[in-house]
Amino acid sequence: MNQKEALHYPYASQRNVQFARNGMVATSQPLAAQAGLDILKQGGNAIDAAIATAACLTVVEPTSNGIGSDAFAIVWTKDKEIHGLNASGQAPSKLSLDAVNKLGYEKEMPKFGLTPVTVPGAPAAWASLSKKFGKLSLKQTLAPAVKLARDGFPVSPTLSFYWQKAFEVFSKELKEEQFKAWFDTFAPTGKAPEVGEMWKSEGHASTLEKIGETDANAFYQGELADAIHAFSKEHGGFIRKKDLENYEPEWVDPINVTYKGYDVWEIPPNGQGMIALMALQMLKDDTQTVREDEASYHKQIEAMKLAFADGEKYITEEQHMSTSVDELLSDSYAKKRRALIGEEALTPEAGDPKGSGTVYLSTADGEGNMVSFIQSNYMGFGSGIVIPGTGISLQNRGHNFSLDAEHDNALAPGKRTYHTIIPGFLSKNGEAVGPFGVMGGFMQPQGHMQVVMNTVDFHLNPQAALDAPRWQWMKGKQVLLEQSVPNHIALALAARGHEIQVTHQSGSFGRGQIIWRDPKTGVLQGGTEPRTDGAIAAY
Repeated sequence: MNQKEALHYPYASQRNVQFARNGMVATSQPLAAQAGLDILKQGGNAIDAAIATAACLTVVEPTSNGIGSDAFAIVWTKDKEIHGLNASGQAPSKLSLDAVNKLGYEKEMPKFGLTPVTVPGAPAAWASLSKKFGKLSLKQTLAPAVKLARDGFPVSPTLSFYWQKAFEVFSKELKEEQFKAWFDTFAPTGKAPEVGEMWKSEGHASTLEKIGETDANAFYQGELADAIHAFSKEHGGFIRKKDLENYEPEWVDPINVTYKGYDVWEIPPNGQGMIALMALQMLKDDTQTVREDEASYHKQIEAMKLAFADGEKYITEEQHMSTSVDELLSDSYAKKRRALIGEEALTPEAGDPKGSGTVYLSTADGEGNMVSFIQSNYMGFGSGIVIPGTGISLQNRGHNFSLDAEHDNALAPGKRTYHTIIPGFLSKNGEAVGPFGVMGGFMQPQGHMQVVMNTVDFHLNPQAALDAPRWQWMKGKQVLLEQSVPNHIALALAARGHEIQVTHQSGSFGRGQIIWRDPKTGVLQGGTEPRTDGAIAAY
């Protein structure tokens, strides 16, 4: 990568790319990043640091994730092996199409309440990562999060903004008794906390302590599982203790495509990382040399639209997919889809390959271990359900299930739904380049593709790759552009038939983190998202 050229990229912020040798943590909250670095300094490795950072994020960024989240991880170990962890949860055994239909939902799963709650995977992810790769105990790695929850912390600007938005929505929509604990926990004074205001939660602290002391058994088999079971049963939910007891995260082999000499790695379905890979497959033979070029924007958008059309039709838990990952990622299918990209914007439709879906963090240590980790509730605070007295905010991932019985992603008991959160990883010639990710719902594969192309095609350093203006395909021919995209490109895309909307609200374009490693020196270089309260902690 031409780092000299990258440092002079005109859209780079005033912050420079960060360099270190012994360890680095990049995430969306400074206090969480610092906690991960403290764990490295206490003798932990990159995996321990990732767990500590993730647990802290449930406290210092509850607008995006919580103890009741799902999680995914890609781990690159010092022996140059890559591992994937799918810690998304299944639908409860009582949650079926018939049961949901009887509640009056026939076209779409609800967003809020207990109905869309699936089994949370994040605590099991922390325990599994710690057991397989960690050097410290889970109790040690969760200790910083316990302290932050118990002592409190001052709320940061971006966090306060999204907290206020959630409070406004929840105050209007969530009137039932089952939502009272959310307001007791996250708005104890009757409002969302202001910038700089202290917020704390003894419930979070106590729960995190119990998870750490029992290697998460308290959450899935003990008193926390009992509390979830009792609350769900009392309020007509579907999740039960048996669902929690039966849960195990799954170690998986990451999938990849080779893009211009680099291997781009994602977690296989039920995650939507494959969408980024499919889009890159369509573009790998194009010569992209100038980033701010309307033809380049056009091709990227068209490739992503086609990949999303396939993803929305086929991606679910892998054994329920009607077509295989290999077929969707094949060269022959990529060429077939690439041939559909013309000079004008198209309305995407899924193809037939048989004829030929938050918080994110990156960590690295001085030994060569690196982690790409993501966890999320969904739609901000998730379901709006908090188990009273525990701080456990439950996700609403079941909202993504289809209620069409013939769809690959149709709701079924014990099934995992199409999932939006995806960690990414880049390698080259068998050496780690490093972890990357862009959180933010269906923006995530779009952000992954743009970050990879910024790095590989346009030679941008990690900070510049994140600072660069972004686009987001919404649906049909609708494309959202950041205000920093040059006006001549917006006009040229509109002339090609794209329905362009330019916005100054950068929050919808995702929030990313990157750490790259120099294979010769081991020096780490990191970038953090300018669209949030991002930070890099390093030494």
